Amino acid sequence: MILANGILYDTKEQPSVLEGLQEKLTKTLIEQRLDKETVINAFDALGKKVAQGELNDLIDSIEFDGKEKYIDLIERMMSKEYLRSKTDLELDGRLLSNSSLITRQVPLGIIFHIAAGNMDVLPVASVAEGLLAGNINILKLPSVDSGLTVRALKILVDQEPKLKDFIYVFDTPSSDISTMKKLADLSDGIAVWGGDEAIKAVRQLSKPGTRLIEWGHKLGFCYISGFENEEEELKGLAEHIMLTRQLLCSSCQVIYIDSDSFDDAMEFGKKFLTYLDNASDIYPIREIGAVAEITLRRYSDRISSHIRKEDAEKDEFVLTGRSTTVTVKKDNSLELSYMYGNVIVKPLPSKDLSSVLRKSKEYLQTAGLICSPSKRTNLTETILRCGIERVTRAGHMSEFFEGEAHDGEFALSRYSRYVNIES
Repeated sequence: MILANGILYDTKEQPSVLEGLQEKLTKTLIEQRLDKETVINAFDALGKKVAQGELNDLIDSIEFDGKEKYIDLIERMMSKEYLRSKTDLELDGRLLSNSSLITRQVPLGIIFHIAAGNMDVLPVASVAEGLLAGNINILKLPSVDSGLTVRALKILVDQEPKLKDFIYVFDTPSSDISTMKKLADLSDGIAVWGGDEAIKAVRQLSKPGTRLIEWGHKLGFCYISGFENEEEELKGLAEHIMLTRQLLCSSCQVIYIDSDSFDDAMEFGKKFLTYLDNASDIYPIREIGAVAEITLRRYSDRISSHIRKEDAEKDEFVLTGRSTTVTVKKDNSLELSYMYGNVIVKPLPSKDLSSVLRKSKEYLQTAGLICSPSKRTNLTETILRCGIERVTRAGHMSEFFEGEAHDGEFALSRYSRYVNIES
């Protein structure tokens, strides 16, 4: 499904929609300006309609635990109060001027959003940020989109027709290089959400001078060096792992223990497996495809363990619970887990934190920190200097905090440019 100028089109009509699109976009850029209050009021109205159940037929078809929590979050993120706070913080309007020169912040122009599919609300949020900065937005839907994005944005433009010339949505597959190139050529900036391969592909698509706004895949981890409240903290970490399915950039993939002992890591892994199994009772894995894939991976691992040399077998040990696993490893590199309740535990003494984490600096995002109160300040500073963007309590690694930056930057600033005008 395609959304253009406030009208829904069938995918097969893509060629006719693309024809003349450049002229339409140029006309909008020259003749129209988006007032941020128009955008804020429109999203506030959309949030109220979500709260009233207008999208329930689609929301109910999406299977994930904690749905009510995320719906509340969406409504909060669409509220006038939140959006005004966001624009005040990220587009504060401070102008630099002297007697002959004015420096002003203006929209980038046209932004091509290539959205990832690990969270259903993400494409709408990306377009919202583009609109708040005053841009025209072209959105390429992820292949797994449920239909919620087009429906929500159609309600938005119906609510506020002034936005219809600023939102275009295409369900073009990434394999359609010709169309992807056309959309990239139309744009002043490309916001890409995805892994290394997706970003490499976009770099090849874009013209020199097109701003690439990369929101790449990141990795989250937990570091444990003592406890404030062991029961509460480990329970919170386990529930975070199961609730997020470890699919988000902020999700915990590896749990590091402040020790250089594999035995200490094993002892912790055995203890944590109970917490993880208990959390899986609250947030069970229902995705059949994910369960099948994990089962095959575990079977493959068992087969591999029989053909590896004895010394190699001692490098890791898989602890299997009712529906989860904890894999204890001797090495200390940060890596992606099997996800879906399959976490990795590794020893990493605090003296080696910097040298280990700096090796993965381009992938660092969120660290969940469990430690004694006396260590929190120093460990936080050490972790931040390694390149991490967020340090939270372990159970809050994927929580949303109003006013927070994304991957160390404010999106609205990246979706804007500064111009100089001589008086």
